[in-house]
Amino acid sequence: MIASSYTLGCWFLSTVYIWIGNPLGRKNSVLIGDVLVIIGGALQASAWSVAQIIVARVICGFGVGFISCTVPTYMSEMSILKTERGPEVAIQCIYLINGVALAYWLDFGFVQMENQASWRIPIALQSVFALVSLCGIIMLPDTPRWYYAKGRIEEADDVLSRLHGLPLDSAPVQQQRQEILDTIELEKTHARINLMDLFWDRSELRTGKRLRISFLILAIQQNMGINVLVYYSTVILAQIGLSPFMTGLLAAVQNTAFAIGTWGLPSTIERIGRRPILLWSAGACTIAMAIFVAMNGVENKTVATQWTAVAFVIIFVLIFGYGWIGIPWLYGPEIAPLRYRHLGGAFGAFGEWSMTFITVFAGGIALQEVSWAIWFWQLGSCALAVPFTYFMCPETAGKSLEQVDSLFMRHTELAHTPAWMDGPASSGASEKINVDAKEG
Repeated sequence: MIASSYTLGCWFLSTVYIWIGNPLGRKNSVLIGDVLVIIGGALQASAWSVAQIIVARVICGFGVGFISCTVPTYMSEMSILKTERGPEVAIQCIYLINGVALAYWLDFGFVQMENQASWRIPIALQSVFALVSLCGIIMLPDTPRWYYAKGRIEEADDVLSRLHGLPLDSAPVQQQRQEILDTIELEKTHARINLMDLFWDRSELRTGKRLRISFLILAIQQNMGINVLVYYSTVILAQIGLSPFMTGLLAAVQNTAFAIGTWGLPSTIERIGRRPILLWSAGACTIAMAIFVAMNGVENKTVATQWTAVAFVIIFVLIFGYGWIGIPWLYGPEIAPLRYRHLGGAFGAFGEWSMTFITVFAGGIALQEVSWAIWFWQLGSCALAVPFTYFMCPETAGKSLEQVDSLFMRHTELAHTPAWMDGPASSGASEKINVDAKEG
């Protein structure tokens, strides 16, 4: 319960964010999240009771809930070229997972101590990172798309001009400005949503379907087993039959491999595309997980079966880090209409944290009660990810955020559809103007 109380806080905040995210804006949401993490980290590091550390972890969870709902959306909406969006969010996820690896190496070092500092210092360090984030985001503006959607035109014009590094009346700035404003007008008419659309979507722009995909892609991601592997690395490796020292060392190595796996995505996400990477990495994860399960299920384990299991769990996290970390966090905000983009982030985070809570809370118990048999759950989820991606996830690479609406339109021609939305000539010209402006 102590471990999973953190994810429970994230889950609760991601539901609340559905109503408060848009009024607060992207920048303010990250600011509030950073403040809550600083407070929660300080309370955890100074805890003298189980109750205090649980409450403090919930507060931290509220903070990370704000951050996880918002940061992918902020990164996506700050992009001005179609080819920027994917690499930017992928790079952000590299920092995220490298932080996980750094945390495990710190834990491995501090756990060798035999005093209160062995756990208080590592827990306190999260507040330091949140403070760095706070100092950075406080100097930044909100996104131009959010300003336009809220009717704050002058601020939006200023930020868009600064992002391009060009005057407001220049062709690239004016073209993107008009695309955003046209999309806002289109979505006022065709992107409205009601509760039933979340279950059976008949809207013109399929907003409900897009929000369902945002939820499901991160829910499936979590059920594939990554957070159970991260949270309970030492327990899992001990069940394979390794010594306590070796389990601690290999847990750090495993999570370093997880971080290394994320490094290849920024340079390939636009060239290969979201959909092929998700498909092939899900298939490879299924194979790696199947071998890991088989080696765990061997009744009389040998050195060969132990190290085969270790090898394939490391292969699994490498592949998963490449294909199923950055893209699911990007995909939800990317496919959501501008009018409801905060919901794309919130529904994705809701899927992430609800499944994380279930897998971490139930996973910890299952590892004690049924041991290796828990991995059939994750194996089935890895296999499910393949048809889900194939049937539910259209390719978004090469399209601006405004053009993504065209992928989900029920009808190809609408009375108020902007001309640039589907036309290859106009979208190509727009990209060329932006590239030319960016390069000089």
